[in-house]
Amino acid sequence: MASERYELNMNMKCVKYMIFVISITFAVVAAMLLSMAVAIGNLFDDFKSFIDSHFFVPPNLLIAIGIILLVIALFGCVGALKESTAMINIYGVLLLSVFVLQLAAAITAFVMRGQVENMVRQKIFDAMGDYKQVEGYRNPIDMLQNTLECCGVDGYTDWLKFLPSNESTMEYPETCCALPPVNGECTPREYGCYSRLSWLISQGSVLIATGTVAVALVQVLGAVCAFMLASAIRRAKTLRATRRWHLQQSLGIMTKTLDPEYTGMEKSEANVDPDKYLPTSPSVN
Repeated sequence: MASERYELNMNMKCVKYMIFVISITFAVVAAMLLSMAVAIGNLFDDFKSFIDSHFFVPPNLLIAIGIILLVIALFGCVGALKESTAMINIYGVLLLSVFVLQLAAAITAFVMRGQVENMVRQKIFDAMGDYKQVEGYRNPIDMLQNTLECCGVDGYTDWLKFLPSNESTMEYPETCCALPPVNGECTPREYGCYSRLSWLISQGSVLIATGTVAVALVQVLGAVCAFMLASAIRRAKTLRATRRWHLQQSLGIMTKTLDPEYTGMEKSEANVDPDKYLPTSPSVN
């Protein structure tokens, strides 16, 4: 019995500290996910004129997941230290619930990655077509070409379709020039914006997908450890209650709860019956 109790207590301690370490790890990872999601969200926001609105769903969902994981990690630490079966079970259920959200974010990011090429190409062409007609489009396309150091969609020749030119000269946006124009002559940049912008968006989607999947796999381990700890705590409490009951039986102590304001002697004195023998009566021997 003693060896079994010792083994049970040791197992429970191991699982408890494992839950504590995993919860701290989740807190650190959640902070990293949160910072990564904010960075990717800001990157997408810089080029929002060339990105559809539904591409902002994965980073926003990842921000929410990071905040939820921080709260769950704190909850798990408290539950492990208090050895609360209810809190540990809730901790495991919450991890599995967030696991479903992470899978949804990863799948969404992977699916959207396949939509990047057509979306980016069409958005840049639309912005170039409205470059002269709509004043509001100048800032996005100029910002894109200046930030990514590119020109046009696949190259500077794409501007032939939208800006006036003749056999000897061609008009380019100033942000297309690799060097400041000299005497009105511009040396356009060689690279188009399509490949660079699509690469940025694709890499952002890949980071969201791989990050959420990696953390989700660790969460499964955390949930399994949580349910193991809850089971160990339940067994330990049952064993202690059983041993207490056996001890009470061996000592002949009644398990009925008495009013703490009275003792057995006080009750016998308050209800004296000379013809009735009480356990507190003096021995006649």
